[in-house]
Order: sequence, then structure tokens, then C-alpha cells
Amino acid sequence: MPFSALPADQLYRRCDLAELPFDTTAALEPLAEPLGQDRAVAAVRFAIGMRSAGYNLYALGPVGTGKLSLVRRFLEQAAAGQPVPDDWCYVNNFAEPHRPRALRLPAGRAQKFRKDMEHLVEELTAALPAAFDGEDYRSRRQVIEEQWKERHEAAFGEVQKRAGEHSIALIRTPVGLALAPVRDGEVLSPDEFAKLDETEQKRFKSDMGELQEQLEHTLKSLPQWERQQREQIRQLDREIAAWVVGHVMEELIHRYEALTQVKDYLEAVRADVVDTAEEFLKPADDGDKNHLRARVMRSEGASFRRYKVNVIVDRDGITGAPVIYEDHPTQPNLVGRVEHIAQFGALVTDFNLIKSGALHRANGGYLILDSRKLLTQPFAYEELKRTLRAHEIRIESPYQSLGLMSTVSLEPEPIPMDLKIVLVGEPQLYYLLSHYDPDFPVLFKVSADFDYRMGRDESTQLGLARAVAGVVRDESLKAFGRDAVARLIEHAARLSGDAGKLTTHMASVTDLVREADYWAGQAKAEVVEAAHVQSAIDAQIYRSDRVREHINEEIQRGTLLIDTQGAVVGQINALAVWQLGRFMFGKPSRITCRVRMGKGEVVDIEREVQLGGPIHSKGVMILTSYLSSRFGLDMPLSLSASLVFEQSYGGVDGDSASSTELYALLSALSEVPIRQCFAVTGSVNQYGQVQAIGGVNEKIEGYFEVCAARGLTGDQGVLIPAANVRHLMLRPDVVEACAAGRFHVYPVETIDQGIELLTGVPAGAVDGKGEFPIGSLFRKVAMRLAAFSRKAKQGAGGEEGKNGK
Repeated sequence: MPFSALPADQLYRRCDLAELPFDTTAALEPLAEPLGQDRAVAAVRFAIGMRSAGYNLYALGPVGTGKLSLVRRFLEQAAAGQPVPDDWCYVNNFAEPHRPRALRLPAGRAQKFRKDMEHLVEELTAALPAAFDGEDYRSRRQVIEEQWKERHEAAFGEVQKRAGEHSIALIRTPVGLALAPVRDGEVLSPDEFAKLDETEQKRFKSDMGELQEQLEHTLKSLPQWERQQREQIRQLDREIAAWVVGHVMEELIHRYEALTQVKDYLEAVRADVVDTAEEFLKPADDGDKNHLRARVMRSEGASFRRYKVNVIVDRDGITGAPVIYEDHPTQPNLVGRVEHIAQFGALVTDFNLIKSGALHRANGGYLILDSRKLLTQPFAYEELKRTLRAHEIRIESPYQSLGLMSTVSLEPEPIPMDLKIVLVGEPQLYYLLSHYDPDFPVLFKVSADFDYRMGRDESTQLGLARAVAGVVRDESLKAFGRDAVARLIEHAARLSGDAGKLTTHMASVTDLVREADYWAGQAKAEVVEAAHVQSAIDAQIYRSDRVREHINEEIQRGTLLIDTQGAVVGQINALAVWQLGRFMFGKPSRITCRVRMGKGEVVDIEREVQLGGPIHSKGVMILTSYLSSRFGLDMPLSLSASLVFEQSYGGVDGDSASSTELYALLSALSEVPIRQCFAVTGSVNQYGQVQAIGGVNEKIEGYFEVCAARGLTGDQGVLIPAANVRHLMLRPDVVEACAAGRFHVYPVETIDQGIELLTGVPAGAVDGKGEFPIGSLFRKVAMRLAAFSRKAKQGAGGEEGKNGK
């Protein structure tokens, strides 16, 4: 049956300029909504509006589709109308210093509270010393000291009075107080005492013994009296300190009366200042003539760090809820950390060294994280999940939680958390997490699936033009003419791999807009034209096609064997796609097949040497199944065939060469040569239908370049699956050659069509007797297989006869 090549208008879908109602993009209003992402936009809006627990968002899609910018834009729009969250700070816990307290204050008041506390300490460092230097305090303390002094004197006076009544003196010695007998006002020496009569000596000893007991009792009371004196002075100090602190703090406590937590903290501060008032009585540096500066410096010293306020979240001056993107989501950067300082060879810390994390800053709003970065940071993902489950932010180092840290650290009070987490990443990570992590579907219930392409119609083409207008305006580029936008739309269709679609990979579109502006500038043009867009496309290809150029050079030199003329049995040109970074190109390869009598197996040499991937091996098994069902219904297949990609030195995968391998196998079996002016791509199913493949444009262009380098003869062309016709967006030079009849693209639906075109011999269809027509290619295949079968039976019979003997 006659078979026609595709006309030129099916090889490339041009953009109708009439569908672009503007002269330049300067007349267009930039897009307000993302283009071609309706499903993702609906999911983002749902996640923002859903306030229940677990409705966090995962934005998945290919890199470059604008996930992050779109999500951030919608979050910022929603956050602008939401209330500003509270401030948070950490203060000292006077009862348990290793467990600092977290205080919540209305937005913008934390820094004011910090300054109020600094001012309070400054006031106390001035007021307390002044009060203790005052006349009232000195006089009251002097009264207490005089009272105890009089009590001491009275007690010793009583002893001394009784001693005088008994002619005994109370004298001071180097080792303390002592009693001694007196005669005529003079203390008796030991010798003089010994000269007294025995009765008088006994009287003196008896009186001195009684007085000694009274003296010892008085001396034993002295420490207790001193403690009582000190306690009275301490009570006086507390009374004075309490009066001063109460007077100084009265207005401050009243100012924060409505904030229960802050008020309780201030009461704890008042009690601690009263207990430790002596810290405020240390003199300032006398060498500093500026007494105010000296007082301020002293108030900021180590002794008063416990009264400081460590503000970790300050909302002063902001509007709406926060939208935070954490670019480096380590565990400390997420939940915060406790820093340490070195003192005398040891690491020490206090609540002033607590630092906030992204979760603190985003609390009450939204936190955006890159999923890949998050998962590559130790402990970060697990800590995020724990925080989401507990609804609180607990600052704890991973080493501390694992028991690996011996340094004394803190246990800050957890802060309640109320925010929305947004993860941005590739689809593969989303599906892996959904499958392997049971917590993930519970914590991230909403997925915003960003598409990599959209439909191509007048509205989307105009939408892309408006997107270009937005880039031009935002980056102050040259306006794009209508023809330039049309060429860009056509390239967007090429990037999508479908003539009826447009890519949503806005990063590629934006890059092309910038580069086209550059080439327009080089040409001194005021408006970007189609030629400038084409220059940008050509420059992108040129920067990336070194490997392709070298491969084509080796083909032309004969190092890589590719025939574009003649006919060979069991040999055919296959087409593959190589991708290096973001650059894709087609490369022709030779496939050969050899057949012989065997046990019905088709050997895939690539698979045998472990160079073939599973999908390629599947394709070979499918073509084997097709061969068996087509020619092995009445007899076993007694052949052995081997298929190989010649000069293949790397892995081979994919099933796009399965129809090509089947053609080579049919040629080898029928001994009918295949015309080498053709190259083939397409997969095959068990019924002989040729199925669509990827990279069809690159494959056609790859073979065209080889043929064009050798000279186009008018016979050369490519066989592609008919299902791929809608994907064609070929280069202008390929389309031009096809329009001139110097190159051809043939759509193939079945193996029968393909083998007829490749060999020029009818494939043939079975008749009522189950036989193929004489002269058909399939009859030749059937006869060859029948001959193999007969020889196999004869060989088996002869072997049985030998065994019988």
C-alpha cells in the first residue's frame, strides 16, 4: 500500500500572529495570577485557609516551575491581612536558673520591656546605695547597734559588780577575760594569794568559781546575741530595700498589670533584689569621673545579667503575619540554640545566650523550607516533626537529647507554636516520604502539584505574553514585539515536548527573555524581534552542544558506523536521546541482528553483559512474544537470534528501540535487506502496534544532521510512531528540507507498515488457511522458521536413533 510522509505543516505548529492582539508587550498588563497552575493555586489557597492541625503544605513540581515564588506570593498576600503575632523573650527563673522562663508580650512590647528592665537596674544601682547611705538608715542601724552594745555592757557590768562585791577583779588577758582576787584595790599575785590563810583562800576560790560560771554563761550568749543583732540589721536592710524597690518598681508593675506573666516575673525580680540588695551596694569605679556612666556599666555587669531580658522574637514595626524562608534549615537554625562562652577553661551559659530559630520567627505565620535541604541536615526533619506533633518549640541540641553533651546547659521553657509549614521540593521526594514515613501524611495533608506544562490555546498564549511583559517590566528590559513573542511561544511548545502544549518551566522562559534582550542590545534594536529570540536559542544550543558536535564528527569520519545509503540484511539505524544537563540531542545508533537454528530464544546482548536496563529488556521480551504469536502458533520456534547496539559502550535503557530491533530481526529471518536511508524509533506491543516514545524532535534532528552533513538525497527519512505526530516541533531547517522533499518523516502505526517502508516488500496478511501471500516478507519469515523447525526435528530424530542403538 502507498505510504506518505508527513506534510511540512504537521512538523511544526506556528503561532498565528492574529492571536496576539498587541504590537509590543509594553501594551500588555502583567499577569496577576500564575499561568497554567490552577490545580496548585487551589491547593495553596486551601492550605492557607485551613487552620486545623496537620494541614501543612507540600508544593511539589519540577525545578523551575515557580513553586517557591508562587507559594511565597500567596502566603504574603494572606499574611498581610492577618494580625501581628506576639513577641517572645526569655528571662531568668530565680527558683530554677537552669530553666529560663518564656514570656509572651504583645507585638512590639518586648524591646520596650527589655529597656524598662535595663532602666530599672540603673535606677536600683542609684536608689539602693542612696537609701543605705541615708540618715534614716544610719540612725536606725545605730540604734540597733547601741541596743546590743548596752546589752553586752550590762551583762559584763553585772559580772563585774558581783566581782567587786567579793573583792574580785575582771581583767583582760591576751587569751581573754579572767578573774583575780583583790586586796586594798590591788590584784594579788599568785605568791601573795598563797600567803593568805586557808579559809580566805577557800572563800576567794568559791566566789571566783561562781563568777566564772556567770562569766562563761555570758560569753556563750555573745554569738547568739551577735546573730540576733545581724538578723535585726538584715531585717532592717530588707525593710529599706523593700521600700526602695517597691517605690522604684511601683510604676513598672502597674504598667504591665494586664500581662499576668510579666507581672509575676516582676514580683519575682522584686523579691530577688530585696534578697540580694548588697549586690547593688558595691561602690562604682572611683577612677571614672562620669558617675552616670560608671553606674550604667556596673548595671550591665555579670552580677545583674540575671535581670536582663533576652528578646528572641521582636515584631516591632512589622505588619501582618510573618512569612519566613529558611535557606539553611539545620536543626539549630530551626528550633534555636543555646550558646556557650569560655570562662577559665570551662564553657558556661545563661538565658541571655539563648538564640531563636526560624520556627520562633515564623510563629504565628508561615515557614517555607526546601525539602531536599531539610532532609540532608542531620536531626532537622525529625525535630520539625516533633515540634509539629507537640505544637511547641523546645530548644534542645541534638547532642543533649542523645546524652552526648557533658557541658552544663539550659532547659528553656518551650514556646507554644501556631504556624503553617510549607515544604517545597521535587515530586520524587514527596512520594518517597508519603510511602516510607507514616508521620508525613498526617503532618502534611495538602499537596500543591505544579504541572510542567499547560494547554496551548489563545488564552494561554496571551497569558505567556503577559508573563513576558511582567519580566520585561520588573527587570527593565526592552519590549518584545509580536513576532518575538510568537517565536517564544513556539519555543515554549518545543520545551513542553508537545505542539499542543506550552511549558510552565518559567525559569527557562525567563532566561530566554533576558538573553533575547541581550542580543537585541547587541544589534542596537529598540524592540526585541523574533530574530533576537532565535539568536538566544541558537546561542544556548551552541554553548552546550560540544559533545553532540564531536559525536557527529566521529560519524562523518567513519569512526562510528552509521550508513545512510544502501540496504543491508539485519541492520538498521536506531535513534536515541542523550541529555547532558538541560541540553538534549538525538544520536543515531546501529542495531544488528543475526539468526540461526536454536531453541526459540532471542538473546539481548546488552542484557547479557548487564548494559541493558530493565525497560529495554522488557521491550526485547515483548518483541519475542510478538514473534511467537505471529509465527509460532503451529510450530515451535527453533531459532536463536542475537540483538545488539553496535559500538555501545554505556548503559542502554528504554523501550523506544523495541520496534527497531523487531525490524532488524524480521529482516534477518526473511533475508530481505533494510534500506539504510531510514532511521527508526518507537516501541512495540505484543500485537505489533507501534507506540509513542519521548524525545521525538531531538531524534529526528539527530539523524537529519548526519544525513545533511553527507548530503541529502531525497530518500532519507525517519519512521516515528503515528501517536508522536502531535508532538512535532522540529527545527526550521528540518521543516524546510521536508517541505522541499529532501527529507521525510513517516508516521507508522504498525510493524507491518514499518517493515514495508523499510524493505519495499509487502508484509503480507494471513489468508483463510493461515498462510501468508507468496512473495510477502512475512511468508519468507515463516518459511525460514519452518525450515529451522524441520532441521531441529531431523536433528532430534537422528539423536534419538543413535541413543536407541
